[in-house]
Amino acid sequence: MFSPSSLTDLRNAGFDQVIDVRSPSEFAEDHVPGAINLPVLDDAERARVGTLYKQVSPFEARKTGAALVFRNAATHIDTALAGYEGGWKPLVYCWRGGQRSGAFAWILREIGWPAETIAGGYKTYRRLVVKALYEEDLGVRLVRLGGYTGTAKTEILGRLSALGIQVIDLEAMARHRGSLLGGLDMPQPTQKGFETGLITALDRLDPSKPVIVEAESSKIGAITLPPALWSAMKSAPVIEISAPLEARARYLAQAYESVLRDGAALRDKLSPLSVHRSRELMQLWSDLIDRDDRVALCRSLAADHYDPSYEKSAGVFRELIAARFDTPDLTPDAQDALADRIAGWLQSVTI
Repeated sequence: MFSPSSLTDLRNAGFDQVIDVRSPSEFAEDHVPGAINLPVLDDAERARVGTLYKQVSPFEARKTGAALVFRNAATHIDTALAGYEGGWKPLVYCWRGGQRSGAFAWILREIGWPAETIAGGYKTYRRLVVKALYEEDLGVRLVRLGGYTGTAKTEILGRLSALGIQVIDLEAMARHRGSLLGGLDMPQPTQKGFETGLITALDRLDPSKPVIVEAESSKIGAITLPPALWSAMKSAPVIEISAPLEARARYLAQAYESVLRDGAALRDKLSPLSVHRSRELMQLWSDLIDRDDRVALCRSLAADHYDPSYEKSAGVFRELIAARFDTPDLTPDAQDALADRIAGWLQSVTI
């Protein structure tokens, strides 16, 4: 039985494959990075066994569960595992490192594969993630990329990454653009899933070099940034991007095209702002939606909603601004030039 005391132990354990034998819904919520899902009980079977345990007897539950586990294990051996040779070394886990993983690992060992289980199962892995993100220092030097809404910060992050600068794209991990209009056409990950993605990204970084993150709030959609990350971000130096309002409006109209084209859904997204914005402004936005004047709508949203909010929040980190970069436009070529300038500055200074 393998007993990792840190995420580094787990990463460097030397197993050929990590196998999660929990049900598909458990796996979808979160799992060890790189693991494959070979459930020995699917969701319906797991519910059936649980019902037998509570309503009939533990013995009947174990008997039924054993038959299902061995039947499903045989299917995995005939299919997903059919091509592996005798020296293949898998690491198996379930929820608590108990019967499901123990039974599957026993079968694999009987075949001749030197399978091991994680002591404590997924719960052990999750405790290690919580320790790293909630109790310890991240061990990286963050630099925030700030600027008014519509300054193409997400695109600049991607361009900086392509130039060899270390980047963590929190909005991509959270599958949300981080604003009122920021929902994407896909569900956000679970909080646990986001944290696994984050710790995996942090694990790849060189701690001797700075890491660029967008200047987010403590929440991105439904995702809450872990305390260690949020604390590091609040004290990190800031690179601020500035662009004219008209350039930002044109960029936003293009970047949010999929949101702006659905007038009814857009009104629903904007309706909560009626608590904070005047009736006249809400009517203006409604009229612009009716006319499908997307640039004008984005111009007003930026100037009358996002910019005042940014000014209020930016006051907290004004003294942390290490550099400002102006750009007259936000076309792809202008973004390339801006990213080049920022990368050059980062490589010329010590932060």
